Amino acid sequence: MATKKKKTDPIESLGSVINKLLQSGIRQQDAPLLQVWELWDRAVGEIIAENARPAAFKGKILLVHVNSSPWLHQLSFLKKDILTRINRELGQDLVDEIKFKIGPLR
Repeated sequence: MATKKKKTDPIESLGSVINKLLQSGIRQQDAPLLQVWELWDRAVGEIIAENARPAAFKGKILLVHVNSSPWLHQLSFLKKDILTRINRELGQDLVDEIKFKIGPLR
């Protein structure tokens, strides 16, 4: 008996999937903020990206989940630099503030 091969869809990045899902229900002026999920690793570097992930926006405030208290403390010192890097990657100043909170890294 011959085995049928299943057709697989091409692999997409998580940021791309999130972007597609969220764009359908957001205001047009907020759409560029979704790029933060795609550029996060590049903007903050591998070590920080392994321990902190963007979680949500409230206006121009970015909520970032971190995996422990020591990382929350460390990132509070790097907040200004991370904010600058994110806005540089976005090509404009779209994020005014970053708040760090211990939470799940998805």
